[in-house]
Amino acid sequence: MELRHLRYFVVVAEEGHFTRAAERLGMQQPPLSQQIRALEQELGFELFRRHPKGAALTAGGEAFLQEARAILAGVERAVERAARANDGVDGRLAVGFTSSAAAHPLIPRIMRAYRDAWPQVELEFREGNAAELTEAIEQDKLDAAFLRRPVGQPPGIAFHGLLEEELLLVLPVGHPALAGRRAQAGRRPAVPLAALRDERFILVRRSGAPGMYADLVEACVQAGFVPHVAIEVERMLTNISLVAAGAGVSAVPASMQGFHAESVVYCAIADAPPRLAAPLTLAWRADSIRPTLRHLVDLAQRSCS
Repeated sequence: MELRHLRYFVVVAEEGHFTRAAERLGMQQPPLSQQIRALEQELGFELFRRHPKGAALTAGGEAFLQEARAILAGVERAVERAARANDGVDGRLAVGFTSSAAAHPLIPRIMRAYRDAWPQVELEFREGNAAELTEAIEQDKLDAAFLRRPVGQPPGIAFHGLLEEELLLVLPVGHPALAGRRAQAGRRPAVPLAALRDERFILVRRSGAPGMYADLVEACVQAGFVPHVAIEVERMLTNISLVAAGAGVSAVPASMQGFHAESVVYCAIADAPPRLAAPLTLAWRADSIRPTLRHLVDLAQRSCS
């Protein structure tokens, strides 16, 4: 039994006449009658009672008509849904982000634009550090992730740098390094790294964000000292809270400077080397063929072009 047999049957049932049904289907009447006979033989009972003025459904035909229409409607829905999924209009998309990446206004702007453009796509979100998110993409648990500096270059993972922003020092209000250094002309105060040689640094764990961690340590070494990393945290928001509590100093991307603004001061690094910046990167599985992912990548790249 083929779908065309069901379509032929439904049209004959609706027309109540083989000749009119054949005209509607764009075929000759004899082949249509043969197809219906073949269907009846397969089913083992007659679908129509033929008479001089046309054809009337039998009791079995009436019951079969309801099921045939349901099957054809289901197939039509399946085709439509498959086409929408193929175009990326329907489907799912699993996106990860680090806490510091999510703090940048670009990320919610991209995701809101995605929701507006493809509201039927089911979005799933996951937070983690750069290492965790990259591994999740490798294992096909995530489609894409917004992070800072990539953790290496694993095969099969594509990375696209969206932007770079300034890395700022975070000091508790009243810190001695701020003495005599005031913001001028709307600019934040600038503090040299050397002024923090005796401080306790609070950083995101090296395993979670090795790139930015290593860049800051290297900058301190160039400034003449090896920083004392007293506390390592899982999320960058935590180190700002600890600085606010007076536990030490830290460094974060400029887009995070709104947190605990009453308890900490965000400062420019007076002697920052060129590499000491906070990139924002989109990572995704390079061999993925999901249209929903393709839309996200295209949208993110256009947002920063």
